[in-house]
Amino acid sequence: MCFVGAPIPGINRSDWSALREGATAEGIFVSADGRAAFEAGRYALRPLTWFQTYGWLGTTPLDAAVFQVSPPDAEGMVTLSVASDLAPAVLARPEVFKLALVNPNLPAVNGPRWPLEAFDLVCDDDSAVLDYDAGDLDPAFEVISRHIAGIAPDGASLQFGVGKAGVAALKGLRGRKGLKIHSGMVTDPLVELLDKEVVDSVVTGLAAGTVRLRERLTDPRIRFAPSNHTHHIAVLADIPKLVAVNSALEIDLFGQANAEFQGGRQVSGIGGLTDFLRGARLSDGGLPILALPASAKGDSISRIVPRLSPGVVSVPRADIGLVITEHGVADLRGRTLEERAQALIGVASPAHRDELSNAWDEMRRVF
Repeated sequence: MCFVGAPIPGINRSDWSALREGATAEGIFVSADGRAAFEAGRYALRPLTWFQTYGWLGTTPLDAAVFQVSPPDAEGMVTLSVASDLAPAVLARPEVFKLALVNPNLPAVNGPRWPLEAFDLVCDDDSAVLDYDAGDLDPAFEVISRHIAGIAPDGASLQFGVGKAGVAALKGLRGRKGLKIHSGMVTDPLVELLDKEVVDSVVTGLAAGTVRLRERLTDPRIRFAPSNHTHHIAVLADIPKLVAVNSALEIDLFGQANAEFQGGRQVSGIGGLTDFLRGARLSDGGLPILALPASAKGDSISRIVPRLSPGVVSVPRADIGLVITEHGVADLRGRTLEERAQALIGVASPAHRDELSNAWDEMRRVF
């Protein structure tokens, strides 16, 4: 038996391969909760972007699928509620046996709807909906938040990834008006922007937050759409002023990023990172942004490094536009190798700049 899906680190924490002897699982992220399964060979990683994941789930061999849905309306129609992103790829497959878990804790959202009779088996389930909280911003991300606010244009459409970079992106825009959100996911800080009339419209596929957010998902400004729309590069390229704010574990002086490996071990996946960076680069007036603290562990480790540590390149250097740390904004677009390296050294922690400069001088002599 093999369980297939796209569990997100920090949100979906179950190890499905542990449910029975001989079970395995496949997905696009490795997380701390799935580490044991990955090391034991029970979990297979597929290095796919979020857009590619939609295509994979639409074609990979499946016998059955389980869906959580909102209660049916007067016409017998249900929605996929907070997770309307990837499931439509499987719902469109007539050969797959479909089980619907009707959960009264899930709000009916403005988005794709299906007749309850489209499912082969229907069960009631009042399980609590998974909560997600990225936590409060640390001092570095507080400053990063202000940098984002300083460069985001009026009338921008905002995208943000999971974690504190997304919280920083939203927090910095509290005083704006007329903004839009086009993102793979939304989180609790969206509520304040709705309350303050900062945001005119929201398009998303996933709502990861608490009951505070779920109670607001029926707001007419919010529309849910599947991932083959939210992450489609042609759709993204057609959105003016798309500001994509994501993060990474480290960036090297060539301007390429690692978002997946730490200490030589796979700890995450690609997700929507490159989908949105590439879309924002093609957008008229768009900004492809990677935001991260300049250092870690009490400033003992620089997250701007001479070369990426062993692992893979999650984001090639041609896809990174702007890098934001608490020390400033490095605009790498159109820059030479030398200019890119110097810009990145300029936003590194001051404690590591001399070391980075010396490493770059040595690297330049070699290549």
